[in-house]
Amino acid sequence: MLVAEVEKKEVEKEKALKECFPPLNLSGLSVQELQDLCREIHHKIDIVDEVHYDLEVKVAKNEKEIQTLSQKINEMKGSKRPNLKRVKKSTDNMVGTFVDTSKKPDFKVNLKTVKKEEDKREEVTDWRKNVEAMSGMEGRKKLFDAGQ
Repeated sequence: MLVAEVEKKEVEKEKALKECFPPLNLSGLSVQELQDLCREIHHKIDIVDEVHYDLEVKVAKNEKEIQTLSQKINEMKGSKRPNLKRVKKSTDNMVGTFVDTSKKPDFKVNLKTVKKEEDKREEVTDWRKNVEAMSGMEGRKKLFDAGQ
């Protein structure tokens, strides 16, 4: 079976070559006709070389693109997600999730209460009495003693 396929491919190859490149009849041609034939063959060679070069450039471009895309794929595969930690739930939490989901939990129950410190306010007295008491050396002495 393989031998038959190989022979079949060879026959097809020879048939394609005969169609593209017919055999040359050089007998009976003058020098001018031989030169024209050589020019025609060189022209065909140039066309084939141009096509060959264009295909090489396309192949190189595609190979480079494949390489960059494969690098991107490897980078994406390389970044691993961190493993998630298991969360331990108490039985109360588990039962609470299954019992009633329509009730909204009251978050204010678990909050700590914070006592505010009341500002110390000085008693408001008559300012005239305060001025008379602080006047003189005794008043200055009281302010000095209060500062220490």
